[in-house]
Amino acid sequence: MSVPYCMRGIFIFLLAVAAGICGAVSAAPAGAAAGGLVMVLKVEGIISPATSDFITRGLKQAQDGGAALVVLELDTPGGLDTSMRSIIRQILSSPVPVATFVGPAGARAASAGTFILYASHVAAMAPASNLGAASPVSIGAGAPAQGKDADKDSGADTLTRKATNDAAAYIRSLAQLRGRNADFAEKAVQEAHSMSAQEALSAGAIDLIAANVPELLRKLDGRTIKLDSGAAVTLATEGARIERVEPDWRNRILSLLANPQIAVLLMMVGIYGLFFELTSPGAALPGVAGLICLLLGLYAFQMLPVNWAGVGLLAAGAAMMIAEAFLPSFGVLGVGGIVAFVLGGLLLIDTDIPGYGLTLPFLAGVALTGLGMILATGWLAARVRRQRVVSGEEQMPGLPGVVTAVGEGTIYAEVRGENWRVACAQPLRVGDRIRVLAIDGLLLTVERVSGPGGAAAGQYSKGDTHVL
Repeated sequence: MSVPYCMRGIFIFLLAVAAGICGAVSAAPAGAAAGGLVMVLKVEGIISPATSDFITRGLKQAQDGGAALVVLELDTPGGLDTSMRSIIRQILSSPVPVATFVGPAGARAASAGTFILYASHVAAMAPASNLGAASPVSIGAGAPAQGKDADKDSGADTLTRKATNDAAAYIRSLAQLRGRNADFAEKAVQEAHSMSAQEALSAGAIDLIAANVPELLRKLDGRTIKLDSGAAVTLATEGARIERVEPDWRNRILSLLANPQIAVLLMMVGIYGLFFELTSPGAALPGVAGLICLLLGLYAFQMLPVNWAGVGLLAAGAAMMIAEAFLPSFGVLGVGGIVAFVLGGLLLIDTDIPGYGLTLPFLAGVALTGLGMILATGWLAARVRRQRVVSGEEQMPGLPGVVTAVGEGTIYAEVRGENWRVACAQPLRVGDRIRVLAIDGLLLTVERVSGPGGAAAGQYSKGDTHVL
């Protein structure tokens, strides 16, 4: 009888649990985002392909983990247009609401950061932070013409004006989508206008000001967010569990490769490594390391906004510096290689975004270091070439030996631990000391130095002759 009562108790317990779950589900307000988890992605520094990868993977992780909200804690001076647009596409298509928070205090959302802030479902800033200055810039272009004077400025670059107008239309469309101040957005692009957090709130460019992420979540609790899919989500964020996501090793490597200086160094190490492998076949390590570095450098160039003419000049400069060590150019190739390398570095990066420039001292230092390595290698090779050969046939003349066998017109001698057939203008006997004069195939031409046991030439010791 005890077993049925036990089973009945278990059945009643399961019914109670199921009823409690159903009651909890029915008590939840319709359209409310499940509270409990808020993912915070900290975005610092230049917006690059590594940043785009980090945010894309973070949004996917938030979706898979059932997060109620994703917070981008942003502090950036700007970044690459391609990376920025990739991030915005991910935000617009995200099924999880995204709040961009310019913080902590003193942070900024300049240039590309302003676009990301405008694209987010919630735009928030910390006190003493700022946004704006979103004008597109590129190498060789002056500051874009401002406002109505742009069309009157005959010196304005057409490509710059096209990029500026395109960026202005893009940020205006984002402002209209989110119901934010479109006039300021356009001024941020056309006139590089900036605003403090309080000014942005008063102008309707952002939704709220918060000192930190917990305060932001308290202020967002109960707010209804309309997603781009058309669904409305009511946030339940007060007291939610905050999970901070930091860049992993993959993002750190991508961020490192996205540095133009690292890309140039990888390319140079790759070229020099392959050069040393070709000049010293079999070393293996320089060739393997050089190939890996060269591929990583080319991958880095693929991620960066590079001018491929600059890449070509860098490669041509390195080739000329290598050729200087082998061709009698009297320094012309070396100097030309340095000039080509420096010009290629100056033309390499097609943007004026802070942190992406290659300075003249850096380029000159890399070029001179590379030329010094090549010249040092050439000097060592010439020095080795002048030294006496210590192996092979060229080493044989002058080596001493001892006659080991004589018979029927054939004489053998031991030279350097090997038995050789020898020919001599003087008569030889077993034990005679000889010296090699020349080599012809497997026959050594020798001269007699002394008799057996070191006796001088002309003094012979008595002994049996070994007959073959």
